[in-house]
Amino acid sequence: MTDSVATDKAGISSSSLSGLASAFSLGAVREKRYLADGLMNANWKVDTAAGVFALKRVTDVSLDRLVRNLGVLDALAVEGLPVSAPVPTASGALVAEVDGGVWCLFPWVSGSHLRGVDLSLSQAASLGTHLGRLHEGLGRACGRGLLPAVPETVTSDVARPERAVEKSEWLAGLVEGNGAGTAFDTAAAAALEQRRELIGKHADRRPQDEAPGGRHGWTHGDVQYRNLLWDGGELTAILDWDRVGVRPYAEEVARTAQVQFGVDGVFDLDRVSAFVGGYRSVVPLEAPALLDGVRRLWWKRMTDFWQLEFHYDRGDFSFDELFTADEALLHWWTERLDQVEGAFVAG
Repeated sequence: MTDSVATDKAGISSSSLSGLASAFSLGAVREKRYLADGLMNANWKVDTAAGVFALKRVTDVSLDRLVRNLGVLDALAVEGLPVSAPVPTASGALVAEVDGGVWCLFPWVSGSHLRGVDLSLSQAASLGTHLGRLHEGLGRACGRGLLPAVPETVTSDVARPERAVEKSEWLAGLVEGNGAGTAFDTAAAAALEQRRELIGKHADRRPQDEAPGGRHGWTHGDVQYRNLLWDGGELTAILDWDRVGVRPYAEEVARTAQVQFGVDGVFDLDRVSAFVGGYRSVVPLEAPALLDGVRRLWWKRMTDFWQLEFHYDRGDFSFDELFTADEALLHWWTERLDQVEGAFVAG
């Protein structure tokens, strides 16, 4: 992230803060602290006369969708899921529009963001159980009309190898034209060349159709350690509900396992198996569907370059370290494709 982007993201004007305090009936704001853990949106801890809260400025989802997503949290919390329902405004709205920004507020929840590899095996299994319960809870919320009906079928785009190669070549041109000759530029250029080789070598292992296997339904969309709080060994909160959507369950299971347990360029396969086992103890996801989801995720990672698009096309360097880590994991994963998939099925 450039300095100017970082400043804009972390900043909150006194007029905005005053307007928000009025909108949410917070009284005097005694202290505010920017929380740097989020990647897309901006978050603060605010200490006010009405209590301590988490304040969030949402920038990457439409207002209608945000309100819809926030509207299911109270029902999930009532069911005992580790979910914090939003604090309504004085007028009863779940979102406040102040100074051109879209804001929501939550009670402050204590806890720490733990990387997946810092969880015990029992905690990894517990996370899988919570994800299964969450999928079931979202399904019940849908049945009560809090979410739209789930379509009978869903499709999953499978990137064509030629298109992925074209994208990598376009990015290589941006690296050459927009790069500053940094170590990251050199690494990005080399990674793009290696990626083209990998795509050509493994194109025949990609999913062959756009119909994913297994059940589908409403999902969270971004279950990863920055959106999870742990306290005393227990999961205390699942955060960030911007990306709620209908997806194959296997897709969310595979993605969650990857972002949680694919760390430092390798998969922690024991924790992957424990996590998947916990999930399947609640939702009986069959092995073929699970394997299909894992293979689709692998090909998506093979053909996606979104972090480099942010860097070279948008001038946002927030995700540089994520690209480096994901690139290392992709190579490790590709060399052990059957072993990784076996760990998922073992769960």
